[in-house]
Amino acid sequence: MAITADDVSLEDIIPISLDFAVVEVSSPEELAVVGADTRLRVSYQEDALELRLPFGSHSRLFLSEVNRAWSDVCKSPTQAPKFEWISKYHKSNRGQGVVKQALAPLGTKLTKLSQHRKTEKLSDKKGSLEREKGSNNGTQKSKVYSSPESQGFSGREDRDDLVRSSSHTPSNKAQILAMPQFGLRDNLIKCELLKNEDLYTYLGNFSCFLGTYNVNGQTPKESLRPWLSCTSDPPDMYCVGFQELDLSKEAFFFNDTPKELEWTKAVSEALHPDAKYALVKLVRLVGIMLIFYVKKEHAEFISDVEAETVGTGIMGRMGNKGAVAIRFRFHNSDICVVNSHLAAHIEEYERRNQDYKDICSRLQFRQLDPTQPPLTIMKHDVVLWIGDLNYRISELDVDNVKELISKKDFETLHSYDQLKRQIDEEAVFVGFVEGEIDFQPTYKYDTGSDKWDTSEKCRVPAWCDRILWRGKNIEQKHYQSHMTLKTSDHKPVSSLLVIGIKRVNAEAYKKTFEDIVRNIDKMENECIPSVTLSKREFHFNNVKFMQHQAETLSLFNDGQVPCQFEFIQKPNEPTYCKPWLTANPPKGFIAQGGSVDIELEVFVNRLTAPELNSGKQQIEDILVLHLERGKDYFISVTGNYLPSCYGTSIYSLCHLREPVQDMPQETLRELAEMSGDENAVNAEKPLDIPKELWMMVDHLFRYAIKQEDIFQQPGLRSEFAEIRDCLDTGMPDSLPGSNHSVAEALLLFLDALPEPVVPYPFYQQCLESCSSASQCEKVISMLPQCHQNVFNYLSAFLRELLKNSASNRLDVNILATIFASLLLRSPTKQDLAEKRKTQEFFQHFLTQGSS
Repeated sequence: MAITADDVSLEDIIPISLDFAVVEVSSPEELAVVGADTRLRVSYQEDALELRLPFGSHSRLFLSEVNRAWSDVCKSPTQAPKFEWISKYHKSNRGQGVVKQALAPLGTKLTKLSQHRKTEKLSDKKGSLEREKGSNNGTQKSKVYSSPESQGFSGREDRDDLVRSSSHTPSNKAQILAMPQFGLRDNLIKCELLKNEDLYTYLGNFSCFLGTYNVNGQTPKESLRPWLSCTSDPPDMYCVGFQELDLSKEAFFFNDTPKELEWTKAVSEALHPDAKYALVKLVRLVGIMLIFYVKKEHAEFISDVEAETVGTGIMGRMGNKGAVAIRFRFHNSDICVVNSHLAAHIEEYERRNQDYKDICSRLQFRQLDPTQPPLTIMKHDVVLWIGDLNYRISELDVDNVKELISKKDFETLHSYDQLKRQIDEEAVFVGFVEGEIDFQPTYKYDTGSDKWDTSEKCRVPAWCDRILWRGKNIEQKHYQSHMTLKTSDHKPVSSLLVIGIKRVNAEAYKKTFEDIVRNIDKMENECIPSVTLSKREFHFNNVKFMQHQAETLSLFNDGQVPCQFEFIQKPNEPTYCKPWLTANPPKGFIAQGGSVDIELEVFVNRLTAPELNSGKQQIEDILVLHLERGKDYFISVTGNYLPSCYGTSIYSLCHLREPVQDMPQETLRELAEMSGDENAVNAEKPLDIPKELWMMVDHLFRYAIKQEDIFQQPGLRSEFAEIRDCLDTGMPDSLPGSNHSVAEALLLFLDALPEPVVPYPFYQQCLESCSSASQCEKVISMLPQCHQNVFNYLSAFLRELLKNSASNRLDVNILATIFASLLLRSPTKQDLAEKRKTQEFFQHFLTQGSS
């Protein structure tokens, strides 16, 4: 599963030249689905390749970039491109490089591009590019992006039009304000339209059915109609969420499961029989899935559909826990639906709180206009949040809980609910509403029955499965569980909400638009924009590894006109700021007399820590804030960084007998310079392994050898900070925090090493020797001594863990998958075949006798 950019590799390169074309080949069935993926046939010379692009602005942006590149080729048809930039992607084990010369033939030769193009009228162009789907009649119209029968795109306006036209939803009033806007004037108009929205919109009520079901890895065994068709009238929209769709290791490691289709089919067959529905979007992350349907007559008013996922599992990456979300515009209202599965176990409510905050901060949707910053969950008119939130009932034993349930005293029982308490303390879901709970807890039952858990663990019943909402003009009609469904150890939950949606009055909109344009015409070019800055110097004190710090820069528009701002690059620098710094938002628009707060955020990660630890880099930068048609402002950012063992090399740490923060900066710099030199001489005998590594492994060996789900369940970020400080300062003597937090701290330590345990020069040898245990051992024996010691020490510890697999639920495959990617990191992008080889290599050391 591609979790970060490091997880994908460049397989093939298809040159965009005069022998290149791309055409859409979606079937009539796919055309009938609003939000379906797009199938494209890319042809080059005599051959063709089919691609499937996910629905959304990512694909629209990709297609517009392809078209831009092709239009550049057509401007100079006589110049044969050399593609010299490809050389940096060549790999030594790939022989001839990766330029695609012969794509897999599909039996269809497409007409080749020609530089002789006829320019047609804009209206004809849009007609040939847009898909007719308003009537949902399934008629296929092939969309041609670059073919002789289509048209050329020369110039910015034509390319921009392609971006607009490549939207997969039909042209409708809902898109009036969602079109990509380019330039200051368009942003002025858009801003004024939003300010005056009340003049041309009115509220219309629409019903939305929300459902959540943790299916415990089961396949559908019964009809879902008692759950999904429980309302007398058919809802206008369905948002149906699942958790634990598939609990297999294949689903976890490769994000592939046949159960997606099985449960989607079960849902589509159980929707209300009195209406016809269109599938708008499906999104899944491992076992967390969200499906969005609307009545077919409403489909034409859905636009700007985007889907995103966030994993909050171990190291903040794995997708066994996390969230999936869909955002869309319905008429003139922006709606976001989130389906989440938060951390388990009754005592882990703080981890659940952290998961919620991570989802809110990390889940971001790209906007249709690529110049605008991404949208977060809370930047929507309506937010609907469903899922297995996993909050439990605490301070009551199982018998007391069951007694209150038998009396149907849900009000008293709810007062012990962790989610209610965390909301009351404003720790999570601030601004959200949950309806009154008058149904019994939905977890945990014996599968196939209505009996409470009779297993050895005898779980305390809990309302794990919840539905909340945020926004105005929302009324809940029901909130209930569905006891008749017995497939899982959870019961499904549903809620029916009636939501006031902003609809556009076309005549009022036209008048408002014209008035705004007239006013802008009067003031345009009359005044130069200016802003007042709250301050121009920012200092970040005691910056630490993976500890977020933020300061607020306030901009006030004191000029006579609205203004557009952006942080711009300084000469000879690739980005507007250093990699440890971000400005959020980095660009934006301020109405006259308005203000905006910009968060200047400092965050040191594994990529930026090594040079800060050694003192080669400092927390120092100058930001240039540019006003369009105005002047530039200079903002100074300084700070002091506290060195950490995280991001420091194994060599350096083995030569540090004192905590890293007790060492002079000059010593750290000298050790960093000697790290890559095998012949370097150091007067003092080094430690066998870094003391920080020993502290973490020794702690886990003593206290966590039988810990259930060790290395699979994340720890708490607050506890990681305490562990890091303990390792870096030497205080206290023993590590604080839970076993899961120490385990994650160990993984983060290995991930942050500038040179992995198996240094980069040995990576290729590891791949070549992976099938032979003796060859693998030979490679390890060639490592620098401190690296060899660390590898053998970790391998021995993991073998001890495997001896207790009955308790900790670990196996060789799980440990090889987690640790191989940390100990044997590729110096370039790692493909799937290489990942499997590194796992095979490491498995040899996990199956040896203990040493």
